[in-house]
Amino acid sequence: MHSESDFIKTVFGLKLKQLRQKKNWSLQDLAVKTGLSKSYLNEIENGKKYPKHDKIIQLSESLGSTFDELVSTKLDKSLAPFNEILQSDFFKEVPLDLFGISKNNLISIISDAPKKVTAFINALIEISQNYNLGKERFYFAVLRSFQELYDNYFPEIEEKAMEFIRENGLDISKDLRSSVLESILTEKFNYSIRSEDFEQFGTLDNLRSLFIPEQKLLLLNRKLEKDQRTFILAKEIGFNVLELKIRPNTYSWLDFGSFEEILNNFYASYFAGALLIPKQQTIGKTTEFLLQHTWEPKSFEELIASFTDSPETFYYRLTNLLSSELGIKDLFYLCLVKKKNSDKIQILKELHLNHQQAPHANATNEHYCRRWIAVKNLHYLKENETLTDAQISHYKDQGVSYLVISTSQKNPFSDGSNRSYCLGILLNTQTIKKIGFIKSPTLKTINVGVTCESCSIPDCEVRQAPPVRLEKEHFNLSMKNAIEKIRKKLIVDR
Repeated sequence: MHSESDFIKTVFGLKLKQLRQKKNWSLQDLAVKTGLSKSYLNEIENGKKYPKHDKIIQLSESLGSTFDELVSTKLDKSLAPFNEILQSDFFKEVPLDLFGISKNNLISIISDAPKKVTAFINALIEISQNYNLGKERFYFAVLRSFQELYDNYFPEIEEKAMEFIRENGLDISKDLRSSVLESILTEKFNYSIRSEDFEQFGTLDNLRSLFIPEQKLLLLNRKLEKDQRTFILAKEIGFNVLELKIRPNTYSWLDFGSFEEILNNFYASYFAGALLIPKQQTIGKTTEFLLQHTWEPKSFEELIASFTDSPETFYYRLTNLLSSELGIKDLFYLCLVKKKNSDKIQILKELHLNHQQAPHANATNEHYCRRWIAVKNLHYLKENETLTDAQISHYKDQGVSYLVISTSQKNPFSDGSNRSYCLGILLNTQTIKKIGFIKSPTLKTINVGVTCESCSIPDCEVRQAPPVRLEKEHFNLSMKNAIEKIRKKLIVDR
C-alpha cells in the first residue's frame, strides 16, 4: 500500500463490506438503516474514505458490531490471507493504471473471494520464484503486456516526434547526422557531450553511454558505431521532449529502481525510433516491398539500408507500424543471441502482438528449434557478415504457419556474440492477401517446433535433445486411454 492511511481505510472498507454481506444487505439496505448515503458507503467500502467517529458508531450499531471491532486493523480468518498482500509491495510493483485497473477495483475483486484470489496470486508468486523471475524480469514482462495491449503503437509519441521534426526543420533521412542531434542537445537542452574511453575503467568497457544528471553530461563510449551513437542521442532527445524525469542513466542499463524507469526508457526509445525511421516513408516503402512477387533477401536488406544501418532498429520499428497502419495484426518479433564459443541460443528480446504466438522465450533451459531461420542464420554467419533470409515456418503440432524474415549479424558491441532479429507474420486469409511473394519459389516451407524437448518432428537432422516433454505427454495420454478401456470393460462385464 502507498501509506499507513491507505491500509487503514482499505481494511475498514473490507470489514464493513464483509459485515454487510453476512447480513445479506445491499448498500441501499445499509444506507436506509444508517441514514448515510449509498454513494458515501460505497466510497468507504472501496477504501476511498474513512468515516468520522460518530458515523462509525452508526455503522457498528446497525451491523451488530462493536466500535473497537470495526476500527481494528486485525482481519478475521476469512480475510487473513488478504492481509499479507495489502501490506506487501504488490500494489507498488504492479502498475495497474497502465491496464485501466484501479487499485480499488482489484481490492473489490479480491474481497469478494479473498481465499481463492489470494491463493491464485500466491501461486503466481511461487511460479515466478521457481522460474527465477526476479523483479527486473517481472517488470519487463509487464512492459511487454502493456505494449501488446496497444499493438505496440503509441500515436501520441509518433505525433511528438513529427512535431519535433517540424519545429527543428530536420531533414529526416538515413543521413541524419549525429552531429545535428548533438547540436540540438547542447543548444536546446543545455547538454555537455563528450566521447570517453570506457576501457580504462575495466568493466565499463561494455557500457555504451552514461548520463550524469547533475551536470547534464552525456558520456559516449568511443567504440560506438555511427548508428548506435545516433540512436542514443535521439533517445536523449526523447527523454527531454517527453519530459521524462525518472529514467535510467546508463545504457545498457545495470538495473532499474522502479517500473517507471523501465516505462520511461521504453517511451524515449520509441521516440527515437519514430524520429530516425519516419512513419509515412516506412509505410510506403514497406508496402512496396510486400507487394513484390518474388522473395529476394537483397530487396529486404535494401529496404533496411534505405532507413538505417541497424537491422535491429528497423525490425523493431516495423512492430510499431505493421499492425496499426497495414492491418497485419498477428506478428512476433524476436532478438536471439549466440555467444562466442557456445552453441546455446538465447531469446534476448521478444514481442507478440494480438496473441502469444510460437516461438517464445522460456526459462526451462530447453533447446530452441534449430530449424528456425533465425537460428540457422546464426550458425552459418561468417565474420563481419550480415545474413538475411526468410522461410515459411509451419508449426505442425499447432497447425499454424508464419512468414518469418530474419537478419543476423555479429553484435558490433560485445565479446564476439552474434545476433539474429526476426519478424514473424501469422499466415491467414488477411495477411496472405497483403504479401505478394508468399508463393515465391525462393521461399521454402519448413516444419518447425518450439523446443527439441517438445517437438514431434521425427528423425530431425538438427535435433539437440530427445523429445522428453512430448514423450511424457504421450505416456500420460496412453495411461488415460488404458484407464478408459478398463472402465468401459468393467461397465460391460457388470
